[in-house]
Parts: sequence; structure tokens; C-alpha cells
Amino acid sequence: MPNIGIPELLIVLVIVLVIFGASRLTDIMGALGKGVAEFRKGTSSTDEPVTKEENKNETPKSV
Repeated sequence: MPNIGIPELLIVLVIVLVIFGASRLTDIMGALGKGVAEFRKGTSSTDEPVTKEENKNETPKSV
């Protein structure tokens, strides 16, 4: 698998900039950022229900 370096990424960025334009590019990047944030939120919340169920099964300790 070939490595993608800085020159290749710059070429792709220039092509995308020419196709979509600068104003549209910011909209696309904003949507992409929101998508990544939602994905991270979804993957981190998968652990929470498991820990809550484990806490329900534990008996309370007397103080």
C-alpha cells in the first residue's frame, strides 16, 4: 500500500478547492467534524450502559 505524504495531500486539497470552492469547503469540513464528534460520542457511550448494569448487580456495602 503506498504511503500518502504531504505533497499528495496538498494536491488533493487543491483539487477539492477548485471543484467545490472555498465557501463550500468550510461547510463540508464543518459537517465532517460534526460527524467525527458524533462517532466518538457514540463509541464512548457504548461503555456506559455496561458499567451501570454492573453497579446495579453489586450489593451495597454497609458503612
